[in-house]
Amino acid sequence: MDDPAQAAGSAEAPFLPAPAEPGWETHDDPEAALAAVQRLYQQAVERLRAALRAYLEGRDPPGRVRACYPAVRVQVQSALNEAEARFSHGFLAGPGVYETSLTRPELFGPYLRRQFELLLRHHGELRRSGLQIGPGREPMPIHFALPEQAHLEGTLDPLRRARLRDVFDLPDLAAMDDGIANGSHEPAPGAPRPLALFTAPRIDYSLHRLRHYTGTLPEHFQNFVLFTNYAFYVDEFVRLGRALMDSPVGEAEAELTERLGLAPGQADDFVAFVEPGNVLHRRRGLTLQPADFLGQAPPRLPQMPAFHLMRSDRSGITLVNIGVGPSNAKTITDHVAVLRPHAWLMLGHCAGLRTTQQLGDYVLAHGYVREDHVLDEDLPLWVPIPPLAEVQQALEGAVAEVTRMQGPALKQLMRTGTVASTDNRNWELLPHPGPERRFSQSRAIALDMESATIAANGFRFRVPYGTLLCVSDKPLHGELKLPGMADVFYRQRVQQHLQIGLRAVERLRAAGSASLHSRKLRSFDEVAFQ
Repeated sequence: MDDPAQAAGSAEAPFLPAPAEPGWETHDDPEAALAAVQRLYQQAVERLRAALRAYLEGRDPPGRVRACYPAVRVQVQSALNEAEARFSHGFLAGPGVYETSLTRPELFGPYLRRQFELLLRHHGELRRSGLQIGPGREPMPIHFALPEQAHLEGTLDPLRRARLRDVFDLPDLAAMDDGIANGSHEPAPGAPRPLALFTAPRIDYSLHRLRHYTGTLPEHFQNFVLFTNYAFYVDEFVRLGRALMDSPVGEAEAELTERLGLAPGQADDFVAFVEPGNVLHRRRGLTLQPADFLGQAPPRLPQMPAFHLMRSDRSGITLVNIGVGPSNAKTITDHVAVLRPHAWLMLGHCAGLRTTQQLGDYVLAHGYVREDHVLDEDLPLWVPIPPLAEVQQALEGAVAEVTRMQGPALKQLMRTGTVASTDNRNWELLPHPGPERRFSQSRAIALDMESATIAANGFRFRVPYGTLLCVSDKPLHGELKLPGMADVFYRQRVQQHLQIGLRAVERLRAAGSASLHSRKLRSFDEVAFQ
């Protein structure tokens, strides 16, 4: 829908009257609490859309039009006992009042229901006092109240576009910082403590950025995300995704299932494959939906195109080609984090730094040297980025399964060690022996430009992370990435490397999200929402 006047709604009244303060509702049932959030959110959206429709028709309101996000508030008098506090999330850090604003309940419904359930389960007194749901204090920017296909600016003349901020709330960057996630947020005296890492405006901002950078809707993102820095991985993923969609449920070929890293029967759980432009391929034999026909391939790929192999429970696989460099890696993970994925993994190419490594060998990162600089202000360099055992075991096990190697043979193919990430693509041209000396002192075995950023942002946003790289050149040892050598390498390794990543995801899925979201990523005063 290109006309925001139509998108704004069809209410006959030019403006909805400012609603009277209805107070806050109390619910001891997660489903009822979620329904209240949905109702309040829809009321706020409809109010803004109706007012916008009138404004686009040239009718000015008598005053400022404002609607606020719904919020959830809880209050506890006592802390959890030591036995209850063994959980990684879903409980409050101590006595007090906690609150967060909420958005897009149709997208985050299952997630919110789960967080409500955990709070009520872990805090007996909340089962008596209930969750408080009501209109929050944070205004909803008009841009975030529009449907996905609405384009506001193009339908307004310059004067009315400039006056928009006098009528509606616009996105306020001051309300979208990452202070909660960074551990630097300090509530004002008497204000509630945060209940979640992200406020509603911060989430909405990222949802819009995801659509811009990846060319796909946030609804298509799955709970397991693979990042890569080479289009060759995308080409193979697209071939696999399309081939699986062409095979009816129950009839996926054994070879295709194996290339997807799946055990027999697991292929039946995938229902759709989505490409940039929201081009959706429904699984052959499944009932088509009206939304399946709305996508259109873009004239050019977006900056970081995303591809989604979807399961109905959102536990499928998203692959994003982030391109080259730590800036892209930070940008995309800043925004994917609001979707609260179960894990993200980096699959890409790297420079091998040891003489014993061969082109095509794998590197499983268990530590990082951060010379990417893009997160220095948010996450100090003195903060260690630890390996996560659950992810490490899944990646190592996947390499063993796919390559059919064990023991010394596996150790020869895959080396575990420190990966250095730099923001200088031409680090080889720095004065000798600067980089080499630092790599040696850090015991680094591989170098790339993205892995440390992705791992550090995973640590920062409490998203389980891991890195498995493939050696594509050895510049310190005179083995440069020449065209002929690269072609052979890509043919031999890309399919296997992607298969390993997909198999690792299956192992993580089988282990369950509870084992992934461990206490390793919790801070001293952690928010309750995962």
